[in-house]
Amino acid sequence: MKITVAAVMVLISWNSAVFCQEECREISLHYHERAPYSYATLNGVSGLTATPAENAFRKAGIQFKWVLSPAKRQFVAIENNTECDCAIGWFKNAEREKIVFYTEPIYQDKAIIAIARAANDLVKSNRTVESVLSNPKLILGTKIGYSYGLFLDSKIAQIKPVIDTTTGENIVILKKIYGKRNDYFFIAQEEADSLIKTSGLPKSSFKYVTFSNMPEGEKRFIICSKKVGSAIIEKINMAILEQNKK
Repeated sequence: MKITVAAVMVLISWNSAVFCQEECREISLHYHERAPYSYATLNGVSGLTATPAENAFRKAGIQFKWVLSPAKRQFVAIENNTECDCAIGWFKNAEREKIVFYTEPIYQDKAIIAIARAANDLVKSNRTVESVLSNPKLILGTKIGYSYGLFLDSKIAQIKPVIDTTTGENIVILKKIYGKRNDYFFIAQEEADSLIKTSGLPKSSFKYVTFSNMPEGEKRFIICSKKVGSAIIEKINMAILEQNKK
């Protein structure tokens, strides 16, 4: 039987398509313990970002497994692009967009606040973000490689406040605030109460600081490695958009 060049090309294309479809039979969906956004329960993982992410994957018919891992490790895995990895609850920025897939947003935060020691009179509410960042007497606690959204990231880069960084999670910074090694740090309103409760530290030792010019909170997304493929991202997006209509 004579096989034409066209037939060979069709066969190769068909095999390639099958291979691509089988490449991501199951996606590792990364999260870390960060109530109320994502936290383990008896039935799996729940939270403000975990629940809509799981619903979208299920509605899209995409197999996945929850993987508990630190935020920094999540991004490294996705950036390496060797496996079918996604992670929930990430902010969008231009640098990340070059190397990962973003889905439609799954949640939007309230305006960011700061946590400071209750007795720290240098950090007060209803002032501008710039007035606090530019105070050389104050130390801002931050996480290495963490984005606080476009507004704060740009202000921090522009003003260059005194910063103390950590590779740990927010609870590490909170303990530094309590121990007077840091003066304040930025956090989503939604997680402030849960963080202090989890830390075991007295809530009366802290205060929540609001800012007069803080914009509306950032949107949170699912990010995925390029290996996941645009077809799967499109399915997830359609499921998210359907959920958002309700």
